[in-house]
Amino acid sequence: MADRILVIDDEDSLRVLYASELRREGYEVVVAADADQALALFSKGQFALAVVDIELPGMDGLELIGKLKRSRPATPLVINSAYGTYKADFKSWLADGYVIKSSDLEPLKAKIKELLTKSDKEE
Repeated sequence: MADRILVIDDEDSLRVLYASELRREGYEVVVAADADQALALFSKGQFALAVVDIELPGMDGLELIGKLKRSRPATPLVINSAYGTYKADFKSWLADGYVIKSSDLEPLKAKIKELLTKSDKEE
């Protein structure tokens, strides 16, 4: 069974791109456009990992990460942001990985693979 990943990003085109690329890698992908939708999906389903944008409408990704970690502490979370400055924010330290958005999705895919492999070994 494929690992199920939740991708949270407010940009339609990026959600489509990430879903397409990650499905090509063999993952099952569910997308959310904002924090409220992500929390609803996260509470109803099991996810192997979540990819979280920081700049979201309403609740920002850093606050969302805190709520996701409290809900399911063992689920790896990857921040995927266009802004490297958030790395210095202590709230970002709750995430298991931080990837800067770019046109090259290889760093994101590599971080996902690394965290899922690490997660599998810990079980």
